[in-house]
Amino acid sequence: MTAATGRSKEARPNLVLAMLLLVYIFNFIDRQILAILAAPIQRDLALSDTQMGLLGGFAFALLYSTLAIPFARLADRKSRSWVIALSLGLWSLFTAVTGLAQGFWHIFLARLGVGIGEAGGVAPSHALVTEYFPPKRRAFALSVYSLGIPLGSAIGVLAGGYIAAHVDWRAAFFVVGFAGVLLVPLFKLLVRDRRSSASPVVTTDGAAEEQPGLAEIARLLAAK
Repeated sequence: MTAATGRSKEARPNLVLAMLLLVYIFNFIDRQILAILAAPIQRDLALSDTQMGLLGGFAFALLYSTLAIPFARLADRKSRSWVIALSLGLWSLFTAVTGLAQGFWHIFLARLGVGIGEAGGVAPSHALVTEYFPPKRRAFALSVYSLGIPLGSAIGVLAGGYIAAHVDWRAAFFVVGFAGVLLVPLFKLLVRDRRSSASPVVTTDGAAEEQPGLAEIARLLAAK
């Protein structure tokens, strides 16, 4: 009975980590999909190279680079899991809306929305990892979470290219966007805040470790 109870306790952090990884994968799929589908978008909407350059970088980064700290402060005061869930829903919805675009400004505004949503994803995820994993396992957990970057980029190339080749680029945005929206309730069902941001983490030797604030995490991420 004791062994079974121990395994049950271990399953919860691993499940939370798996969900955070899945959300991070969607983060990078939605971030990279415009670049993957740039050629058919430019051809169908008759966009210039300058416009495509603005869509590929500036439109996304304009608010993504500035809103991470406000989202982090909100997550510190409220709920980290809720901020991640709402951010996932927001950026996924705007990804799907991109498939309806009829011109440059439609896509530009949609990419702004994606950037706003994704600004609230990473810092709260790092904070949840510190809540669920003790210091001796935290580096491993963060390395698993970081797999979302190569996995999301690779899946985005494969899925986006396949859908665009067999249907069209609009369908690729719809499929990827609505898949993220459907993930939101599952994420919120399985992932909850374990303790408040003000609570210390007790290490294995009994010492209290001060838990970092999300705003500080966001500043460190922005500085990279």
